[in-house]
Amino acid sequence: MRYMSLPMSPRLPRMSVVISLLALVACGGGGGGGGAAPANNGGGVSYTPGVYQPSSGLAAQCASPRTGNDPNGRPWPDRQGSVASENNFLRSWTNELYLWYREVSDLNPSSTPDPLGYFDLLKTNAATASGQPKDKFHFTFDTDDWIALSQSGVEAGYGAQWFLAANTPPRRIVVAYTEPGSPAVANNLTRGVEVLTVDGVDAVNGNTQAMVDTLNAGLFPAAAGETHTFTVRELNGAQRTVSMASANITSTPVQNVSTISTASGVVGYLLFNDHIATSEAALATAVNTLRTANIQDLILDIRYNGGGFLDIASSLSYMIAGTATSGRTFERMTFNDKHPTTNPVTGAPLAPTPFHTIGNFGATDGVALPTLNLPRVYVLTSRSTCSASEAIMNSLRGINIAVYQIGSTTCGKPYGFYPRDNCGTTYFSIQFQGNNDVGFGEYSDGFSPNNTTGAAGVRLPGCSVADDFTRALGDASEARLAAALAFRAGNNQPEACPAATGFAPGVVSKPGQ
Repeated sequence: MRYMSLPMSPRLPRMSVVISLLALVACGGGGGGGGAAPANNGGGVSYTPGVYQPSSGLAAQCASPRTGNDPNGRPWPDRQGSVASENNFLRSWTNELYLWYREVSDLNPSSTPDPLGYFDLLKTNAATASGQPKDKFHFTFDTDDWIALSQSGVEAGYGAQWFLAANTPPRRIVVAYTEPGSPAVANNLTRGVEVLTVDGVDAVNGNTQAMVDTLNAGLFPAAAGETHTFTVRELNGAQRTVSMASANITSTPVQNVSTISTASGVVGYLLFNDHIATSEAALATAVNTLRTANIQDLILDIRYNGGGFLDIASSLSYMIAGTATSGRTFERMTFNDKHPTTNPVTGAPLAPTPFHTIGNFGATDGVALPTLNLPRVYVLTSRSTCSASEAIMNSLRGINIAVYQIGSTTCGKPYGFYPRDNCGTTYFSIQFQGNNDVGFGEYSDGFSPNNTTGAAGVRLPGCSVADDFTRALGDASEARLAAALAFRAGNNQPEACPAATGFAPGVVSKPGQ
């Protein structure tokens, strides 16, 4: 399946760079090995600048081969190799599939003694029009973790999604939302609760590497069964100590499905947090509920949705727009210039991806999907709204569905990739750009509400509104939801917006981010 998501640290199961020192030195990449003479780098790897062997013949040559079977019961394909042979695979694979392969330095596979470090260098260093890095989405997962997360939404943690309003001292780390039945819920952690210390380390001002390591270890446990202690501050200012044991948390990607009565009809609300395989059936159930309620409009809350399977995005887009999608294109994929007519991963001819009217996952696989047949949608967004979530917005705009944006600028990722396992690591490297039915796909600086101040991406009708951690998600008085309702009541006119406040930085620290 094609997958779109936010970047995460290549070395930790959660984003290690989100908790950082006051000042970090940026490490630059090394140059390629010059000269024309081939070099042998150990493990049977021969390197000639500009010459790339097919990656298919270099895969699964591992410094530490896996034994046993994969989740489908088939033996892992690994055989003995070396770090250099793993790097050699990454070099050829990048040259074959990376969207901007011409902008990648040709690096000797022996130049970096770590495949993860080598992979970090195999990307463009160019910038967007706004000065942001062109490729912000180059990352890895441990393969076992990736399989568990992408297929079933299972990962080690507490069931609290942390929002990092500031990731350098003085930091502000708050709970964005929680997973039902999780340790976070059992310990009464609710939206807006702020973390002050982790295992005795000051989470606000701690500024040594040892402190940062402790913060990361406590906030983002590597496995179930770890116990960590937190000092937290409630919304009313009261402080308390919480001791939590991490567990294998199953994500509930669709939450808080509800309706709101207004003078102009019933409005539906839906919190959608993750495009994982289990979300399709949950989305179909939610849409059936809202359709039965005869809603007139939908407010889709994707402020914390960093992306996932594009097939889920296509399905949800159909479930929103219905008949308007007939015969139209959800997305056209464009790969690098080596692959103008054929998908290089699947081998299939490149053809437009339709809006899915039939499910593709789990309980909805092969089942006709329900639809709301709406002419417009209100989306609640943030910098954590990314990739497949942005594809929903872009695809609907491409078929003349009005998309009204309330919140802040999205991450800006019109790109995707096919995850690739090699030797126990799953690599994510940008391979294609997606364009909508009218051929638009350049939103690398994100989508922004029209009244956004300062730097903005593609401007959409709507209101710039900061996140409101004093209210529960789905509460009609929560600032972003309230602004969406007011904007709708004001006939979707700019005058109905509050003063712009949605420019504050911050991201939700979740897998893929």
